[in-house]
Amino acid sequence: MWKLKRTHTCGELRVQHVGQNVILNGWVESRRNFGNLIFVDLRDRYGKTQVLFSPDRAQELVALADALKNEWVIAVKGVVRRRDTETVNPKIVTGEIEVDAIELEVLNEAKTPPFPISEHLAVSEETRLQYRYLDLRRPSMQRNLITRHKVLHAIRTSMDRQNFVEIETPYLVKFTPGGARNFLVPSRHFPGRFFALAESPQIFKQLSMVAGYDRYYQIARCFRDEDLRADRQLEFTQLDMEMSFVQRDDVMDAIEQVCVDIWKAVLGLEVPRPFARLSYADAMREYGTDKPDLRFEMKIWDVTGEVAESGFKVFAEAAKAGVVRGLTASGAAFSRKDTDVLETFVKGIGAKGLISLKVEEGGKLSGGVAKFLGEREAGAIRVKSGAKAGDTVFMIADEEEKAASVLGALRNHLAARLDRIPKEQFRFCWVVDFPMFEKTDEGIAARHHPFTSPKDEHLEMLEKEPLKVQAKAYDLVLNGFEIGGGSIRIHRRDIQQRIFRLLGLTDEYLRDRFGFLLEAFEYGAPPHGGIALGIDRLSMLILGLDNIRDVITFPKTQRTTDLMMGSPGTVTEKQLKELHVRVVEDAEGGRAELPSVR
Repeated sequence: MWKLKRTHTCGELRVQHVGQNVILNGWVESRRNFGNLIFVDLRDRYGKTQVLFSPDRAQELVALADALKNEWVIAVKGVVRRRDTETVNPKIVTGEIEVDAIELEVLNEAKTPPFPISEHLAVSEETRLQYRYLDLRRPSMQRNLITRHKVLHAIRTSMDRQNFVEIETPYLVKFTPGGARNFLVPSRHFPGRFFALAESPQIFKQLSMVAGYDRYYQIARCFRDEDLRADRQLEFTQLDMEMSFVQRDDVMDAIEQVCVDIWKAVLGLEVPRPFARLSYADAMREYGTDKPDLRFEMKIWDVTGEVAESGFKVFAEAAKAGVVRGLTASGAAFSRKDTDVLETFVKGIGAKGLISLKVEEGGKLSGGVAKFLGEREAGAIRVKSGAKAGDTVFMIADEEEKAASVLGALRNHLAARLDRIPKEQFRFCWVVDFPMFEKTDEGIAARHHPFTSPKDEHLEMLEKEPLKVQAKAYDLVLNGFEIGGGSIRIHRRDIQQRIFRLLGLTDEYLRDRFGFLLEAFEYGAPPHGGIALGIDRLSMLILGLDNIRDVITFPKTQRTTDLMMGSPGTVTEKQLKELHVRVVEDAEGGRAELPSVR
């Protein structure tokens, strides 16, 4: 049983504690031996304090301190003293004092870590994840997770102030098609039947509205069996909320207030309201994406009509069935090598090519295709692009959707390359008026999810021209990342059934998968709407990071594995038998789990 229980943390002591007897517990960050004097930096999550071991106290104490190694866990009792002026460390908050040790207790020894517990690591992310419990000991990672805690605290405070009720919903649910691939959990009691891990609380929060809880929220864990990337995980956390008797603006106002409260509580910043709003059509036309980064200008411009009769065949052909659009890189000159690199970049994301033109003194255009352009076309490009002498314009001629996506990616690429993106700036915007459906190889699919309400004025063309129908949907975008998405929901059974049937779902399938929801709508479902805000992504942006794994305690790798635990792992044949599951080889020699044939 250890006896030296701490009285203070390693980040707490100041000059006002001088002369006090204290006890510190923590990890040895470093040990420095100056002959008879030994200095140890002792660390916990609150900070670090320098501890002095002097022979003036006891020679055996110095010998014991000399045996200490990095990351040993120790307890130290001593007297707080002021450091000599020349030894004050202004870089740490405890830098004016040190603890003169009078007693030392080793609580646990430690092996040499596979990497230093420090801010600057020359080690792979795989090694960090394998030894995540050590990685989380680093001050930067502790700062990340504490910031995430502050975000969650600010959310709960804001939601409570806005009269929302926190309600928990199940993780184990019935599989219902909602747009993402579900994780399936075999039932031991019902052979051949499966639970699904909830991809979101969507249906349950709508049922909460039917139940009369007009302002619901939850810090919800969600599960989606999707391919991973830097800002996506198999399991993630979101602020989920739903409101009754509301229109779109009511939901947007509520979540804007949450964001204002988060930024004030966590960063001390005042976020201006209301947030900017863009229609989906304008966002795609001006920024090439439905998640535009508004921290910098460089809007996309269009000269399709002006070059429709061009003698330059590429422009003329594109104008017949597509668009001719461009970007202006103000005050930026590019060599031939630079433009070749940019052309390789856009071809890598599906472009046929990239047209580069430089504006010379007097407004003359120069570049590979300039000689094919008449004065009318060149003048139109100068006017629409707003380009001045010394600027470079980049143009894409393609079908509209491809031109938008390529120019959107090129816009972000150029801004980063030219260092045009302001640091530590946060620009929120709403994107609204989304298409209700999108075309797929199988027909049409819901762009958001099948519970999103179409605009009232578009109900008449639902079956006739579904691809022209707009949804009462809205996405919240921050610095080029979608951090939230929501909609006004369908609250009438007849309209919900029309949407389901339009998506190709049979009445029998509807009864099996959504019968409980459709029945609930017949017992007085109020008009309602909501939104979900991604906590992981939001925390990443607040901290200025580019990898969502750095704000998650124990994340998966991009290959969906946990290197620390070694999961996914195997199970015994006995366990499989209890679940009525057997493992078979698939066509490619891999293994897949299927319900056993009984």
